[in-house]
Amino acid sequence: MDAKAVAEYLKQNPKFFEEYADVIAEIFVPHPHGGHAIPIAERQIVTLREKNGELESRLRELVRFGADNDQISEKLHRSTLALFAAPDLETTLAVLYHSLEADFGVPRVASRLWGRVPEQSYLPELAATSHELREYADQMGAPYCGPVAPFESRDWFEGGEGCQSFAVLPLRTAQTFGLLGLASDDAQRFYPGMGTVYLTRLAELASVATARYLPPV
Repeated sequence: MDAKAVAEYLKQNPKFFEEYADVIAEIFVPHPHGGHAIPIAERQIVTLREKNGELESRLRELVRFGADNDQISEKLHRSTLALFAAPDLETTLAVLYHSLEADFGVPRVASRLWGRVPEQSYLPELAATSHELREYADQMGAPYCGPVAPFESRDWFEGGEGCQSFAVLPLRTAQTFGLLGLASDDAQRFYPGMGTVYLTRLAELASVATARYLPPV
């Protein structure tokens, strides 16, 4: 009889442990962390303690994530109120940049808007963009995160040559009309595969706030 068969027998015959309790007490097994042999009952206690420690660690992690998410939600709420109060496009962009830099610790923020733009406006955000970049933005289904800034977007950031990671968010309502870019010198700040739930919410917020001051197409 091999070990698997013994294990299956014990599962199917739980009364074995009642009928042969004295035998169980005499069985010694190696300690899980090395050293002397211990009774099988003590080995079970060690296993339960380890599982309990793992569960406590996971619970602490969940509590920490919950607290982090609460803080992010509060920051987004503050940003929303401030953006709603902005009276024009220039103020809206300034509020957006300040919130990302001060509340979320993003080192560099930039954006570009296209389509119909306000007349007599000289904001750098309204500078010309390439056809390729606009097509790229149209095809985005979610924020991009990674080490490479698409097309000419790296040039939007002051000191952009030192940036190691980027997040690029499409700005759209009925149609795409711009991009919001975030950049960091930390290669792990924006990485492929990271969660983008809050970045998506940020993109939606920035889109609605900005579109209010762009002429309708």
